[in-house]
Amino acid sequence: MKAPLTPKAEQTRQHIIEQAAVLFNQKGFAGTSYQDLIEATGVTKGCLYGHFASKEELAVEAFEYAAQIIIDRLGEAMAPHDLASNRLRALLDFYRTYLSHPILAGGCPVLNTVVEADDNQPALHARVVVVLNRLHKGVYKLIELGQAQGVFASAANAQHIATFVVATVEGGILLGKAYNDSGPLQTVLQQLERWLQQELGDF
Repeated sequence: MKAPLTPKAEQTRQHIIEQAAVLFNQKGFAGTSYQDLIEATGVTKGCLYGHFASKEELAVEAFEYAAQIIIDRLGEAMAPHDLASNRLRALLDFYRTYLSHPILAGGCPVLNTVVEADDNQPALHARVVVVLNRLHKGVYKLIELGQAQGVFASAANAQHIATFVVATVEGGILLGKAYNDSGPLQTVLQQLERWLQQELGDF
């Protein structure tokens, strides 16, 4: 069992994670070297190894940090609203500026990581699945809340809608990044809103 870190060591470790999160998100796991990490974090190679046994271990920690930022910001966008219908609109609005004003340099960490880690980094891939499940569950619970509040159609299938929302938004982000243009994402969100109105009722 490892001894607990001192406050200074914990601060250094967190600094490494935060800087590495941006670097991995911009350059990818394979494209990020130890020298890149040393230059970005400003620590020695010994310090880097002292906190993380491998690049893979650091990448997992960095991804979880980056993903949590997205989840927290999404939660903050929906928090002021009590009605599920307004929360759902806030969710869609959150993604309207997702590409033009990225929360983390390099784009969507979930999308970036799942594409690269699919076959080569099982630990990273497993973490992506956990985050996608959290997003799916969040939308699912939101639909259920709206049904309980009487603002969403009771016959709507919350599971199917949650899957479609997450897949559609991530697909729009992928297109937007590929074309370096937020237009495809805006189109996807507009069509998704229309579809949700049909499935859930006017919201």
